[in-house]
Amino acid sequence: MAGNASSALRTSWQRRGALAALLWPLSRLYGALTALRRALYRSGTLKSTRLPVPVITVGNVIAGGAGKTPVTMAIVRHLKERGFTPGVISRGYGRKTEGCRAVTPQSTALEVGDEPLLLARALNVPVFVASRRAEAGQALLEEHPEVNILVCDDGLQHLALQRDIEICVFNNEGVGNGWLLPAGPLREPWPRAVDLVLYAGNAPDGPAPQFELQRQLAEHAVNAEGHHRTLDSLRGQPVNALAAIARPEDFFGMLRERGLTLNRCFALPDHFDFSGWKPESQDALPLLCTEKDATKLWPVHPKALAVPLEVRLPKAFFDALDELLKRYHPPLAQ
Repeated sequence: MAGNASSALRTSWQRRGALAALLWPLSRLYGALTALRRALYRSGTLKSTRLPVPVITVGNVIAGGAGKTPVTMAIVRHLKERGFTPGVISRGYGRKTEGCRAVTPQSTALEVGDEPLLLARALNVPVFVASRRAEAGQALLEEHPEVNILVCDDGLQHLALQRDIEICVFNNEGVGNGWLLPAGPLREPWPRAVDLVLYAGNAPDGPAPQFELQRQLAEHAVNAEGHHRTLDSLRGQPVNALAAIARPEDFFGMLRERGLTLNRCFALPDHFDFSGWKPESQDALPLLCTEKDATKLWPVHPKALAVPLEVRLPKAFFDALDELLKRYHPPLAQ
């Protein structure tokens, strides 16, 4: 029932229909509170922290998934290729712990959050989580003084941390009906000042340089032991699919685009805790899931196959990012 309600609300965000209009007064209140909060930071009433290394923040202005984590991965890999020593900081949404924590490949999603765990396992760079990202950054730099640049995953609205470069990511729904929550999908008014925009689908309005990203599933799935299986080998037979992300239908649709036949689709809430979870269907069909879900699903369902999401960012985007790094921190861009 909750999933159906969430789906109906997201559908309403794509047009200014009856439900959106009904919620519009609440969106005005939300907008006033958002503007007040930003003004308090701008005036210095609420304090923000400047870290001693440059900070790149990757985020979005819409509710729900936009592909921020794969973009963060691509940016970190680019920075490593350029000779930087990057680290990643995140809130660690969905974890059951408090305070600041280092994320290692041996961590659990319940300890550090599913997305930070995925980043730590995929990137081989220091990753720290804390509700206050500045605390995570300070702890990371103290333990890893060699790090000379930080990437903040999902921190566009976290004004308590000052940033040097802001990158805003949009999915293929863009800004929807253009209204703020809960009448629309926007967390804050758009357009707003950012440095770079990445989008799938139609380009959003705004003065920042915009670059189209391509999202697609990898041609393989991986099991809990790290062994690969091609998706082609799964064609011609039914499979089950599971997604506990903001837009599970995107994952199911991309599996179908790969030519797979989906028998059952399990759409679960974003950051779902799989402790004790068992599929309603007890058949022996292969179960495909997202990489993020696999960090929590494998301990209880080790036979699940995770299908990586790949993003392709144009060279022009990385060229623009490199120019920004030169502008803000010339010694690091040699």
